Amino acid sequence: MVPLLLVLLLALLLFGAGFALKALWIVAVVVLAVWLLGFVMRSVGAGGRRGRWYRW
Repeated sequence: MVPLLLVLLLALLLFGAGFALKALWIVAVVVLAVWLLGFVMRSVGAGGRRGRWYRW
């Protein structure tokens, strides 16, 4: 009975880790897309130069 519970617990942990990693990949792709859009669509400042779109 104990080995069966351990196998089920391991399967549950691996499923949870796989779902979390997939969610993190989706978040990373969305952040990359927003960053690329901000880089391409940055505003034009005085003198025709493109300004920085980030604050740091």
